[in-house]
Amino acid sequence: QLQLVESGGGLVQPGGSLRLSCAASGFTLDYYAIGWFRQAPGKEREGVSCISTSGTITNYVDSVKGRFTISRDNAKNTVYLQMANLKPEDTAVYYCAADEYCSRLERQYDYWGQGTQVTVSS
Repeated sequence: QLQLVESGGGLVQPGGSLRLSCAASGFTLDYYAIGWFRQAPGKEREGVSCISTSGTITNYVDSVKGRFTISRDNAKNTVYLQMANLKPEDTAVYYCAADEYCSRLERQYDYWGQGTQVTVSS
């Protein structure tokens, strides 16, 4: 059974940092691009970032450029989203998803994790 499990969310003050992890079980991530998405209360799910299978292609939504960094460690079967200089508007449930190609389009992805809550508040 293919599973993605997110972890690393929590409560952080504005300006703080968090690192989210997306771990795969039941399959190897080597052959999958990974996307990170987020959904804030009352809003549609938004594509935040993605990384290609090799890690050479990355993509970010404008609102997180320069603050978030996506990376992968295929040996650990894990993809990371390092988030720095967090803002209250980053508050959301963050999801990772797997597919063949790097994209921030939600409809492209077939496999999804259950999400992890990130709350940025003082």
